[in-house]
Amino acid sequence: MSWRPTYRSSKFRNVYGKVANREHCFEGIPITKNVHDNHFCAVNARFLAIVTESAGGGSFVVIPVTQFGRIDPHYPKVCGHQGNVLDIKWNPFHENIIASCSEDSSVRIWEIPDGGLRRNLTESVLELYGHSRRVGLIEWHPTTSGILFSAGYDYKVIQSFKTFITIFEIVIISHIITFDRVLSLGEHERLLSKTLKHFNKSQPQTGDGNIRYYEITLEKPYLQYLMEFRSPAPQKGLGVMPKHGLDVGACEVFRFYKLVTLKGLIEPISMIVPRRSETYQEDIYPMTPGTEPALSADEWLSGINRGKDLKQTGVQGPCEGQEGKRASPFIMVVIRTVWQIQFIDERCLYVCNPVLYALQLLRMFFRQQEELRRLKDEVTQKDIKIRQLELDQFMNAIQMGF
Repeated sequence: MSWRPTYRSSKFRNVYGKVANREHCFEGIPITKNVHDNHFCAVNARFLAIVTESAGGGSFVVIPVTQFGRIDPHYPKVCGHQGNVLDIKWNPFHENIIASCSEDSSVRIWEIPDGGLRRNLTESVLELYGHSRRVGLIEWHPTTSGILFSAGYDYKVIQSFKTFITIFEIVIISHIITFDRVLSLGEHERLLSKTLKHFNKSQPQTGDGNIRYYEITLEKPYLQYLMEFRSPAPQKGLGVMPKHGLDVGACEVFRFYKLVTLKGLIEPISMIVPRRSETYQEDIYPMTPGTEPALSADEWLSGINRGKDLKQTGVQGPCEGQEGKRASPFIMVVIRTVWQIQFIDERCLYVCNPVLYALQLLRMFFRQQEELRRLKDEVTQKDIKIRQLELDQFMNAIQMGF
């Protein structure tokens, strides 16, 4: 199927990519050379975070988005993981909170000071352990505060709340088509997937530095090609600025932060819709999620569903409503099942979820039954072997007597 069908009317038809001037780029960053399939970059209206190359553990740097130019080689890092960092994600409702996951099978939550880092940050506010193998992907809940999901190479997806964790076992089923990425389109009630393309391994792969722009529609072919931003430098990954951090005065509808590993360069690329008027263009800025959660964690866990708290892009400032707001305190808990923490007179009382605890006990019961069967079979085999040895000894004694 061709991704360049006949042209159709679209208000984004003439969108183009604009690379930031050299003085507005970020240089001298030792971007990670890890080949894990991820972007290794996360950005919000305040900070830019990039996973870096390091020895003896994993680390990433956090830079204010307005601190352009060459970064000092000794710039402070977040360096508490024992293995390579594989993914980082900013909390959508607390712009100073970032989560990271690593090859050391842990997930950690960090709080970045308002002015950025002044020294290496090694102590996280929360450490989550539940995976038995490396953790490759983390995602914050898009509408609920304090809910984090993680996926690891142990086929588990873990839902983490400030005070407890749920572990889901994932069953892997083989597919005829291998999907590399799957994206939910939300209100369109559709899934957008990208399949893996088989290439000739005998030919060198130099990477792709282009960004293709599509518009999603409700009619066939559903995905309409608009334009392609071309660049000769291959990209390691892309960080995407949230809508409330865009420059609406310049009709900026997207801003990407392109990672160029060979140059140690982070290059901002703005997608701009050309308009002659300098007034606010409401038609190119649909309602988008704001910086306030639609649900609390307790409400969501109790079964309440509510849509995203939508705001008009550009109406609120990037950090409006966030000044002076501090993230809720986190409690460090090492968990293998689901635990809920109740606070009584500033003391923590750990109370196990009864339903999930019963399920865990049932699972343990069946495991013990299986272990008992195995031990009984082993004892039976040993009894047979002992009797055989006794019989052999008796026969040998009879032969020696004769």
